[in-house]
Order: sequence, then C-alpha cells, then structure tokens
Amino acid sequence: MTTTAGPAKTSLSVLVSAWAVPVFVAGGFAFLSGIPIAVVAVGTLRDRRLRAVRWWTGALAALYVVPMTLWLAGPSTAPSLSKFLSPAATAFLVAGSTAVAVAHHVARRRSTP
Repeated sequence: MTTTAGPAKTSLSVLVSAWAVPVFVAGGFAFLSGIPIAVVAVGTLRDRRLRAVRWWTGALAALYVVPMTLWLAGPSTAPSLSKFLSPAATAFLVAGSTAVAVAHHVARRRSTP
C-alpha cells in the first residue's frame, strides 16, 4: 500500500497566525506582529504544497520588514513601531495581511474534499 501526499492544506497554526497579524497591527501591537508573520513564513516555506501562497507570504514579510527597518535604523523618536507608522501605512499593512490571511483561508478551503 502506498500513500500519496494529500492536497495542500494550510495548518491551523499558520491560518490563525495569518489572521492574528491584522489584529495585532490594527490593535497597536505592530512590532509584536512579527511573531505571527514568522510563523506564517516558516509554515508556508516548509510545506511544498503551499507554493501558491508563498508569494503572498513574501509580500507580507516585505510589508513588515521595510517599516520596521526604517524605524529601527532611522533617526526616529517614535517609541514604538505602531506610533512610527502613518495611518496610511497602517491601513496598507492591515490590508496586505488580511489579503494573506484570505489567501491561506482559500488554500485551506480548496483542499477540503
């Protein structure tokens, strides 16, 4: 008896982490949202069946890393990443992370027979 690999299915921890990112950013915990972003990135890269959402996850990581690097390396006096982000940047990060969460959710729903 040989078993074949099942359809691409996002793990529950990756799915929950993907939905936690927009909640953290909108709630004022933008720096802590790096933890669920790392969980999503590692979970997506480890599973070869999730190739379709790798680009979405890479875009989310870039959306997070660029403002964080500018905040840490720049001459900012903002005490936190949430206060450093402009309202437009916050909305853009929330929208991008919501798109990634939806992409993971769609990948999970498609794998259900």
